[in-house]
Amino acid sequence: MCLAIPMQVIEVRGFTARCQAKGVERDVSTFMMQEEPVVPGDYVMVHVGYAIQKVSERDARSAWELFDQILEGDGAGDA
Repeated sequence: MCLAIPMQVIEVRGFTARCQAKGVERDVSTFMMQEEPVVPGDYVMVHVGYAIQKVSERDARSAWELFDQILEGDGAGDA
């Protein structure tokens, strides 16, 4: 299993996108997204610096809420 973080694309330059999530900005490779190009405003799942798939804003927000619950230690992530 791998962990990917949802981020919103704010700028695209070639195969690099500037993305943000929860106030943090990162440059992300979009090389793996050539079949489904990204544009500013898109949400993508980022794994080890690579955008690996597009997601809806709803799914991105849902993931952020779950990560927040886990980090707060309320046990939401316990299986």
